[in-house]
Amino acid sequence: MAVDLLCMGEPMLEFSRLPAEPDGRRLYLEGHGGDTSNAAIAAARQGASAGYITALGRDAAGDSFMRLWAEEGVDTSTVICSPDRRTGIYFITHGPRGHEFLFYRAGSAASAYAPRDVPEDAIAKARVLFASGISQGISETAADAVFHAVEVARRHGVLVAYDTNFRPRLWPAARAAAVIHAAIRQADIAFPGLDDVLALTGLTDLDAILDFYLALGPEIVVLKMGADGAYLGLPDRRLMIPPSPCNPVDATGAGDTFCGSFLARLIAGDAPEEAARYAATAAALSTTGYGAVAPIPRAAQVRAALGR
Repeated sequence: MAVDLLCMGEPMLEFSRLPAEPDGRRLYLEGHGGDTSNAAIAAARQGASAGYITALGRDAAGDSFMRLWAEEGVDTSTVICSPDRRTGIYFITHGPRGHEFLFYRAGSAASAYAPRDVPEDAIAKARVLFASGISQGISETAADAVFHAVEVARRHGVLVAYDTNFRPRLWPAARAAAVIHAAIRQADIAFPGLDDVLALTGLTDLDAILDFYLALGPEIVVLKMGADGAYLGLPDRRLMIPPSPCNPVDATGAGDTFCGSFLARLIAGDAPEEAARYAATAAALSTTGYGAVAPIPRAAQVRAALGR
């Protein structure tokens, strides 16, 4: 099946800690995570046809993802199920500095993904390929697989989008910067995160950041700034996208919702400015519930919020 948006990376079963019960117990809400999987679901909820490229363990967590994607309308024809490896999991806790993560992903099926596994025919038929720093940071073979997927996309005229999503627990900043920026040099759309940029480049001035990433080659750069909104950079103009008003409780996956929603609207024909405003509203709405996937809004919710 040909889809508009193919996302590539590692899905992980999620356990998000809820506020303490009156008796002091700490309860965890089971959900689903993984940055590019979240983005695929966000895009699907906005009306785009989306698919996912990954490997899962043939286990309960992997089965849970296959059910989720089926329910969300995300195509799984490019998902590999491995009998020899497991699906990764992670835990979310909340403290004074916001949400914190504890990952169990070493040896996961997705980390064993390699260039030989890349579904070249499916990529050639897509309109956009989306990957991230996490997609490449989980292992050297996964990094090479993303580079191969990007090369296939470019060969067939498929747009490439990339989110920096730097995770220092996965790899040192110097190596991450080299790999991530090499990928962005081949991308049409880049989504650097403000915290990522500081670690990867040391830059803090917003215009200097857009200058840096536009100079790498993308035609569209969207600097994600969390609660401060986003800054859109195009070769001939720039636009600050203010944050959408909301009552946040958990920011997990908000950046992923932004990326998936932006790409969905771009595929639908919106101008980058319109797509960015839409995506900022969708991302804000996603922070009003717990977990990465459950709070991702659908198109009707986003339209209603934009109307307000």
